[in-house]
Order: sequence, then C-alpha cells, then structure tokens
Amino acid sequence: MDAYDKGSDARHGQVGPGGPAGPDLPDGEADPAETTAPETDGAPEAAGAREVAGVPEVADASEAAGAHEADVPETAGVPEVARAEAAGAAEVAGAPEAAGAVRAAPPGTAQPPAPRTGVAALSPRYQVGAVVALAVVAVAVCAHIGMVFLHLAPSNTLTKQHGDVVDEWVFPEFEQNWKLFAPNPLQQNVSVQVRAEVSTADGEIRTTGWYDLSAEDGRAIDGNPLPSHTQQNELRRAWDFFVASHDSDDRPVGLRGTLSETYLRRIALLRLDRDGAAGPGGVVERVQYRSRTTNVEPPPWSGEKVSDRPTVRELPWWSVSAETRGAKSGQAGQAAREGGAA
Repeated sequence: MDAYDKGSDARHGQVGPGGPAGPDLPDGEADPAETTAPETDGAPEAAGAREVAGVPEVADASEAAGAHEADVPETAGVPEVARAEAAGAAEVAGAPEAAGAVRAAPPGTAQPPAPRTGVAALSPRYQVGAVVALAVVAVAVCAHIGMVFLHLAPSNTLTKQHGDVVDEWVFPEFEQNWKLFAPNPLQQNVSVQVRAEVSTADGEIRTTGWYDLSAEDGRAIDGNPLPSHTQQNELRRAWDFFVASHDSDDRPVGLRGTLSETYLRRIALLRLDRDGAAGPGGVVERVQYRSRTTNVEPPPWSGEKVSDRPTVRELPWWSVSAETRGAKSGQAGQAAREGGAA
C-alpha cells in the first residue's frame, strides 16, 4: 500500500531512510524526502542498503560478465556500473591467458631452424644424383627441340651437312609438318581401298571385293584414347609417299617411286592376311589399289562452292610374288614336316 493517499486530507506517517515518521504537511507541499529521492531506475544505491536486502549485486554482475570474483573488489559505495566496467576490464585483461595464448619469446631467444624440403632434404650423395639426372633431362630436351627446329627450318648449312642425323632422330616418331598451319590446309577426305587376286587351294583364281583400309583404321581410332602410330599414320603416309613419287600416269619417278610401291604392296599383304582374304589354303598373287577422294563441304558462311562428286584413282595390278615367295616356301616346309611326322 502507498505511504499516503493522494485523494485524502489526512496525512499518514512515513518511515524515512533516517528515522521515524515526520510531521504531517499541509496539502500541496512536497515532502523533503520525496524531493531528494531519485526517481530514475537503475540509479546507484548505497552498499549497506543492498547488503540489508541480502542481494549481492556485485557478485551477480561479476558472474554475468564471466569474470573471477577475485578480480572485482567489493568496495562499499562503488556504483554498480563502475563495478561492472571493472569486471569487464579484468575479464579482457585475463582473456589471452585463459584462452591459452602463447606469449612471444623474449628478445635474444634462438628460434629452432625450419625443416628442409625438396632436394635440400636429401643426403649429399642423393643431391648429386638428382642434379645429374636433371642435367641429363635438360640436355636431352634441348637436343630434341634443336633437332625438331632444324627439321622444320628452311635449308641451311647445318641441315645440308647433318641432314641425315636430323632425319634419323625425327623419323618416324617425331615427324612434323606445317599442313595444319598452311595457307591451304587439307580440305579432302581420301579413302584408300585394295583388292586381291587369290590362288585358291583348288588351283582357281578368284578376285576379292574391295577392302576399305582407311575405314578400318578409322574404326580402330574412333573411341580409342591412345591409338597407335600405325593406325594413325602408316597407310596415310604410305599413300602420300606414293602420290608424291609418281606422275599423273602412275609411273614412278626415281628410286623413291619404286620404294613406295614396295611399301604399299607389303601393307596390302599384311591387311589382307589379317582380314583372311585368301581363305584356307589360298595365296594372294596380285593386289590393286584405288583411292576415293571427296571434297570437304565448306561452312555456309564462306560462300565457297565445291563439287560433291568423288574422284576415283585406280592403280594397275601389282604382282606380289616377291613378297609372297617366303610365305610359299614356309608353307611347303610346314607341309613336308607334317608329312614326315605322319
């Protein structure tokens, strides 16, 4: 209940903070205790009054802030806000140590050496071996780059004197050409086909159909992440070699022309034997090549017009008796051995 009623003429007694109730005052006059008493919430109070009420606010404020009780002195008469700030300062001051922070080493203390990595971490013997291996690899790379450069460079003094050495290093695995970057790169698809005349076991002669060797290589390369050098370049390079060393009438020009024909005959025999063209007991007597060249359709934006009709070049029949003589003698020897065993 309130100490007095605002609507009553009679004044009730009131116990002040310092003693017994004072005299009644007429209406309209303010009580001195009311005039001096603070009306704002959260104003500082005397430490004795809080201890009488049994509420240790200093300890509660310290625990709420997460500080230690020893860091916050309970001084009588200190405002609560000041004690809270002191508790926060003590908490900040002790935070690094509480978190396990590492203090900096005092000046003059020797730091441990950093661990060695890479080649420096190896023993001296292995360091020498690593340096020698790196030197050998560097020399080999430089030599290879130099050989390829001389192979692609125009004719000069070095290529004239040491052209054979350069060719032996480059061919056949590292051959390079400028066709991809030429002003007029290849714009045709060339399909190389072959057929054969076979002598059967009955003594008859029959002619096989056309075997598309280029299509066979294409099927072997398609979907193969690591196609062989033979599948990619053997037939293509052999046909380019033949075309470059023969005239328009398919007559060889020099010794290279004859060599190119021998190369193509051997490729034909290997491919026909792999496909079983001769049949059981049959022998390939002659082979014939033909090429089918089709222009690649240009892109629509170029406006270029090319013929879509294929061009067929058919070569004459070539005898392969020299290449098959070894096979025939091998078959005869095998038959003789089988007869002796029987």
